[in-house]
Amino acid sequence: MWPRPRAPTSPVLEDGMVVRVGDTPVRLKVNPRARRVSIRVSADGAATATAPSRRALSQALAFAQSRAGWLADQTAKAPEARPFQPGQVVEIEGRSVTLIQGTGQAAARLVSPDLISAGGDAEGFNRRVIALLKREAKARLEAATERHAARLGLPRPAVGLGDPRGRWGSCSPHRNSIRYSWRLILAPPQVLDYVAAHEVGHLIHADHSPAFWAVVARLDPEWKAHRAWLRREGARLHALGRG
Repeated sequence: MWPRPRAPTSPVLEDGMVVRVGDTPVRLKVNPRARRVSIRVSADGAATATAPSRRALSQALAFAQSRAGWLADQTAKAPEARPFQPGQVVEIEGRSVTLIQGTGQAAARLVSPDLISAGGDAEGFNRRVIALLKREAKARLEAATERHAARLGLPRPAVGLGDPRGRWGSCSPHRNSIRYSWRLILAPPQVLDYVAAHEVGHLIHADHSPAFWAVVARLDPEWKAHRAWLRREGARLHALGRG
């Protein structure tokens, strides 16, 4: 008697695994705080399918597969990555700044308000410009955070930087700390200031309730316009410095 053929087994899905849905790479993510499966495409075109548990990753993948057309459309809209390079003109704090080639392996420096010089080859040049922008971002965000916290009578939070794909800032009230995207230095100063006001507001209200937005409005009366700018231009900011 011939042995019965075994039914094909489904691949074991793991947190952090990247799978293809059509031509779109999708990262699987487990978030215990999630209430249901979901998919999202970040500003730089990265797609993520989220599930509340490892066992539910198959459901998240099935949901992503059911939205394959939408995923393809959204990722296609993402701007092409643009590493920093000599001759490029970049908007920094709302002003046009030209990047120029420096000598040898020189660190990036602000030659004038509208000129940045950096050394190195293509990859090194890009890396040095980012390092300078991170230093500038840290200084601006620390100052804005301290100012907003003082207005609310709060102690100064610790400030850190990162490069998240899906958010511009995150607040940990129990640690009295806030992390921001360094890319906010590429936005107008008032937009950077809005994000600082938003995250400081979370030190009082961890949700997005009307009470929270009332705090944000107290710190930044024009917050709606600044949030709209980020939603409109965020993808462009995420494309810069990537290669």
